[in-house]
Amino acid sequence: MEFLLYFGEVFTPFNFGLLVLGTVFGLIFGATPGLSPTMTVALAIPFTFKLEPTAGLILLGALYTSTVAGGAVSAILLRIPGAPANIATTLDGNAMAAKGEGAKALQLSFLASLVGGLFGVFLLITLTKPLSEWALIFGPSELFWLAILGVTIIGSLDSKSLVKGLLSGCIGMWLATIGFDDMLGAQRFVFHPSLGGGINIIAALIGLFAIPQVITMLAGGRIDTAAQVIQVQKHKITDAMRELVKRSRAATIGTFVGSVIGLIPGVGGQIAGLVAYDQSKKFSSEKDKFGTGHSEGVIAAEAANNAMVGPSLVPLLTLSIPGSPTAAVLLGGLLIHGIFPGPDLFVNHADVAWTFINSMLIGQILMCVLGLLVAGVAAKVAQVPKHVMAAIVLALAVYGSYSVQTSMGDVYVMATLGVMMFFLERFGFSAAPLVLGLILGPIAEENFATGAMIANATDGLAPYFLTGRLNIILIVLVIASIAYSGWMELRSRRYTSKEEIIG
Repeated sequence: MEFLLYFGEVFTPFNFGLLVLGTVFGLIFGATPGLSPTMTVALAIPFTFKLEPTAGLILLGALYTSTVAGGAVSAILLRIPGAPANIATTLDGNAMAAKGEGAKALQLSFLASLVGGLFGVFLLITLTKPLSEWALIFGPSELFWLAILGVTIIGSLDSKSLVKGLLSGCIGMWLATIGFDDMLGAQRFVFHPSLGGGINIIAALIGLFAIPQVITMLAGGRIDTAAQVIQVQKHKITDAMRELVKRSRAATIGTFVGSVIGLIPGVGGQIAGLVAYDQSKKFSSEKDKFGTGHSEGVIAAEAANNAMVGPSLVPLLTLSIPGSPTAAVLLGGLLIHGIFPGPDLFVNHADVAWTFINSMLIGQILMCVLGLLVAGVAAKVAQVPKHVMAAIVLALAVYGSYSVQTSMGDVYVMATLGVMMFFLERFGFSAAPLVLGLILGPIAEENFATGAMIANATDGLAPYFLTGRLNIILIVLVIASIAYSGWMELRSRRYTSKEEIIG
C-alpha cells in the first residue's frame, strides 16, 4: 500500500494541471489519423526536459493513456483508426455510427477504456514493486542479457520480418556507439562535428518516429482527402452504463486479454484489441451481429487496448524492458532525467515512480470524463488537411530537437535519421527495434565491459556470462523469442501461399 503515500503529489496544482493538459492533447492527437501514441510521446519529450522528473513523467503518462483511447474517436466517426490499437474498434464502431448510434459507441468506448485501464494500472501497482525487489539480484551479466532480450523481443515481434526486425535493433545498437567511448575515452564513428557528443536520444526519437510520417503526409500533396465526420446523435450516458453492465462479459474478456498481452514485451495494443475482439465473438451468443454495429465488439476492443497500457510498463519499470514501442520512448524520457528503471528505481526514486503510477490511475478517470466532452472537437481536428498537419508536426520536431541543447547539430541528426527511417520503412524495417537498440545499446555495452573486468579477475569470460541460473534463463528466453517469431513468420508465409493457391 506504499503507493497511497504519494497520492497527494498528483493533486498539486502544477502536476494536476499537467495531467489535465496531457489528457486533453492526447485525446485530440489520438483522434488524428497518423499521430500514433508513440510519435505523440516522442514529440512531447523535449517539453519535459526543463520540468522536474515527476512532472515530466506525469505529462508523458497522460499522453500515452489518452492517445490510445482517443484513437477510438476517428475509428468510430471516420472509420480511420487513430492508432493501430484501434483497428478492431472500427469493425463495429463505425457501423454503429452509421446507424445513428455514434454517441452510444463513443460513450461505450470511453467507459470500456476506463474499466480496462483501471484494471491495468492496478496490475501495474500490484506487480511492479515485488518484481523490482526480485530484480535486485541482477548483476552485470544478467543486465547485459536483459538488454539483449529487450532488443530481440521488440525486434522480432514489432516487424513483419524477423531478420529485418533484428537488423533494425543492430543498427540502433551501432548508432549508440557513435561518440566517445566512456571506457577508453576515444571517439568512435564521428563522421561530422554534430556527432562529437554522440546521438542525442530525444533528437533520435523525434526523427525516427515523426519525420517518416511527415514525409508520408506531404507525399500526397495538397489534395484534400479529409473524411466526413458522421453526425453524433445525443445519447444518455446512463443508458451507456447500463449497456456496459449488460455486456460485462465482453468487457471482462477485453480487460483480461489486454492485461495478459500487455505483460508480454513487444506485442502491442493492436494485437490486444484484435485478439479480444476475436475471443469476445467466439464466446458471444450473438456472433452473427459482430461487424454489423454490435456494442460487444467496441467494448471488447477498447477495454483490451487500454488494459494493456499499465501492464506494458511493468517490464519497463522493473527490468528496463519496454512492453511496447511507446514504452520504449518512455524509457528515453526516464533516462534524460537521470532515472534508470530497474532494481533501484523504487529505492532511489520511490517518490517519482509511485507519483507517476498514481497519476496514470487518476488519468484513466480524467481520460473517460474529458473524452466524452471533447470527442466531437477531436473528430473535427482529425479533418485538418494532411499538409497542414505535416507542417505542424515538422515545426514541433525542429523546435523539440533544437531546444534540448540549443544545437542545430541535433536538428541535423534528427532530420538525417528521419529521412533514413523513411526509406528503411519502405523496405520493411521498423523504427521501434532501432530506437530500443539505441537506448539499450549503451546499457548492454557498459554491463558487458564491467562483466568482462570481473570475469578476467575470476573464472573467465565464458563461465561468467554463460553460466548461472539467471543467465541461462535469460539466454533461453532470447533464443525462444527469436525461434517463436521465426516459426510464426514461416507459418504466416505458408498460410499466405495456401490462400494464393486456393485463390
